[in-house]
Amino acid sequence: MNKKKYLSILTGFAFAAFSFSSCVQKDEWETPPVNCTNKFAQTNITLAAFKTFAPSTGYILISKDQIFDGYVTSSDENGNFYKTISFQDKSENPTAALQIEVDKGSNYADFPVGTHIRINAKGLRLGTDRGVVKLGSVDPTYDIGRIPGSLVSRYISGVCNGSGLEVVAIKPLELQTLKIAQNEKYINMLVKVSNVQFAAGELGKTYINYVAEVGEDANRNIVDQSGNASSIRNSGFATFGSEILPEGKGDLTFVVSRYIADWQMLIRNTKDVNFTGKRFFFEGFEGNLTDNWFAVSVSGAQVWNIQQFGDPKPCAVMNGFASSNNLNEDWLISKPVSLQGFSTASLSFETDVRYAGNQLQVFITENYTGNPTTTVWAPLSGNLDTNSSLFSTWTSSGEINLNNYINKDVQVAFKYTSTASAAATWELDNVKISGN
Repeated sequence: MNKKKYLSILTGFAFAAFSFSSCVQKDEWETPPVNCTNKFAQTNITLAAFKTFAPSTGYILISKDQIFDGYVTSSDENGNFYKTISFQDKSENPTAALQIEVDKGSNYADFPVGTHIRINAKGLRLGTDRGVVKLGSVDPTYDIGRIPGSLVSRYISGVCNGSGLEVVAIKPLELQTLKIAQNEKYINMLVKVSNVQFAAGELGKTYINYVAEVGEDANRNIVDQSGNASSIRNSGFATFGSEILPEGKGDLTFVVSRYIADWQMLIRNTKDVNFTGKRFFFEGFEGNLTDNWFAVSVSGAQVWNIQQFGDPKPCAVMNGFASSNNLNEDWLISKPVSLQGFSTASLSFETDVRYAGNQLQVFITENYTGNPTTTVWAPLSGNLDTNSSLFSTWTSSGEINLNNYINKDVQVAFKYTSTASAAATWELDNVKISGN
């Protein structure tokens, strides 16, 4: 290469470099415009109105454009939702919710929680499947099938906010109790209930069970401070499955769900379980008697047990009658309950009595010896059922003040006695020790 040609090339590079630097000042790059256009036309029906088309059994085929909006409440990011998307009509204070079946995983990547979505249901089936209103594909096997992954975009699309996909914060609908949440109008909504904890029989367990290192679907029982019970349903694929259940009480956020008649609430991840408060004691006798109690028989062949019938059911029951009235002394003694860190505390329970006999007695102690006859007990007074002529006359004890036992560990006991001439049947339920 001759020298003249070489200098010409260098000059060209220098000019190009000068031209480039003169167009861009330091870091002042122009951001290219991002265009976002909605795939579907404007809505022509509300989610609430569309949902009313669903028959109580079976399904219908949507034969014309039915376009409505929603906000995503579920997430399969942590494996607890499987090929389904739950959504509601508003980001807060929703009035209706629905779920759509999709044969596609990792939906959270396309539609994270809070995504504003628009659905055109034309060509899909709408129906009630195992207690839940669902939207899905035509399927030769199932009434409500999963939309093939390649066709999801035909029916579901994100809604633009001007420059991109609109994703907003979802404010959980705050409900007072788990019982209130067990209403079909809340299915697929994101809700929050305060003062919830895992039932005593669940403590020490993980979110799911493992068999040969393979996760299995599991229900974990929960209870609120009003004594209402439900369960959290956890998938065998949940990434948090091996985590130990928290022992405290607190706020529980979940998507309301049901399988036929069983309420099975779904969390997105463990951030939905904010249990950092002091645990309360509650016994609804849904599990085993030994979960929370020592049943001690001092005399007589009859013992405390749980019966699965009655109103409410189940409950603890003690009856000294078997062919004839029998002499009995039987104690139902709680396992230790910690009132450490509380500023107030109280006890409440419900009783139901049938037939003539001695009253049920209620006690408390700070030092249970393991033998009720050698333990120093303090009597507690509360309202007991007095109608011995009928069952199902359940009576609330009222709030029994336990403030004298703040910052102590206590045990409460129910003492049953009967004689050869009179043996009442006493039923006990919804025993609660709570406070602040």
